[in-house]
Amino acid sequence: MCLILLGWRVHAAYPIVVAANRDEFHGRPAARAAFWEDKPGILAGRDLLAGGTWLGVTRQGRFAMVTNYRGGTEPSAQESRGALVTHYLEGVPVPTLAQRKAAYSGFNLLAGDGEELWWLSNRDGAPRPLAPGWYGLGNLLLDSPEVEPHKARFRDCPASPEPLFRMLEHARIVDERYGTRCSTVLLAGADVRFAERAFAGDGTEGTTLSYEFSVQRIS
Repeated sequence: MCLILLGWRVHAAYPIVVAANRDEFHGRPAARAAFWEDKPGILAGRDLLAGGTWLGVTRQGRFAMVTNYRGGTEPSAQESRGALVTHYLEGVPVPTLAQRKAAYSGFNLLAGDGEELWWLSNRDGAPRPLAPGWYGLGNLLLDSPEVEPHKARFRDCPASPEPLFRMLEHARIVDERYGTRCSTVLLAGADVRFAERAFAGDGTEGTTLSYEFSVQRIS
């Protein structure tokens, strides 16, 4: 199960706190988190098969992340689900993305810009703006029962990378074929802290990449 835990305006230091596990086939090629050469304002990992991403943030403070909806693969899908994150980070509003949600296999998208937070799924009607609070997203709908134990641990966890990485260990999948490829922590407000930790198929911990920068708000 992919997992995204998000605290929206619940921490004094960081209005945005995200802890996430990306579960994927280990054989699917992907690049580690970095500022993209072709889109230098975007910091994210990259799916090298379809070109999109699962989680990213921009220098202007826009952030977005996507999970697959369980069993929601559509052979006729016109675009990879990772393109939803890229489009939002490039400036496409969530209501505009919603107009083409049928073009994708089943998905859940969380996206915001520091002023508002949205959830969009093509398995649950119109996009929904979210109030401040704690949210959990797996491979079903937002705040489904399967994520509640993880949300409880998240609420009690300090807003700091190492404690959040340790908390995410409870949800890690270790499997040579399909498992947790990386864990990501995003702390954002006036400044952004972004950390990504990689894992091998046998569960061996890889390197942790860390980035910090000040948000460049557009007036």
